[in-house]
Amino acid sequence: MIIGAIEAGGTKFVCGIGNEDGVITERVSIPTTTPEETLAEVAAFFKDKQVDALGVGSFGPVDLDESSSTYGFITSTPKPHWNNFDLVGELKKHFDVPIGFDTDVNAAALGESLWGAAKGLDSCLYMTVGTGIGVGALVEGKLIHGLTHPEMGHIMVRRHEEDSFDGRCPFHGDCLEGLAAGPAIEDRWGKKGQELVDSPKVWELEAYYLAQAIANYVLILSPKKVIVGGGVMKQAQLYPLVREKVKEILGGYVQSEQILEKMDEYIVPPGLGDNAGLAGAIGLVK
Repeated sequence: MIIGAIEAGGTKFVCGIGNEDGVITERVSIPTTTPEETLAEVAAFFKDKQVDALGVGSFGPVDLDESSSTYGFITSTPKPHWNNFDLVGELKKHFDVPIGFDTDVNAAALGESLWGAAKGLDSCLYMTVGTGIGVGALVEGKLIHGLTHPEMGHIMVRRHEEDSFDGRCPFHGDCLEGLAAGPAIEDRWGKKGQELVDSPKVWELEAYYLAQAIANYVLILSPKKVIVGGGVMKQAQLYPLVREKVKEILGGYVQSEQILEKMDEYIVPPGLGDNAGLAGAIGLVK
């Protein structure tokens, strides 16, 4: 079975070809511009691939209710040109195959549970920290859906007493994404994260916000593994800082060996690396 996979991001669409074992044999990255331009390039990539099905993990918010008239739409995104865009409907114009659809982070959580860092577990959480912050979760073997889908990147966190940055989320100002996503780092410090590698204060503050969020996720969902990826997490020094602060925040309340003694094995980078989203899209087809 030839499976097409799309990780539809706000910065780029990553398209790939894979099989039922999650193996990616071909991939391409397409800049996210307007829907018309982007989808034309996506269609061109898959044109001669003869895929049997297509899996799509998309940036959101998206409508996942199959009974809704706007199922498959990207809804209230601040991304220019993409607000209320019928992504699945447009893809169906090009591909007469079954299409699996979910958020990009839910897809990545699924991929990591099937073939990555959470392989063999029925519960995990996937968090991406990049242009935005998104979180997907698998609980008792099922991806979380409800009224819409989780938006855990927009939870409220306690502000650091030395942080006067207003936050840049267009909806909530100083929510987690507004304080800790890549653009917030750049706006607060005047430089991109990769230019601030040797500035400990930057990463202490970043870890302060990310750890609060992860501690809340642990208390609410009790995932068996927490996987954290995205461009900001390319700063490897963040992982030990986040682990230390999560443990400190939980204060010994969660009596689990993973939290108390094996934090290095509990909060981890994606086992699938940059292919977590693509592999997850294949998982949506499975």
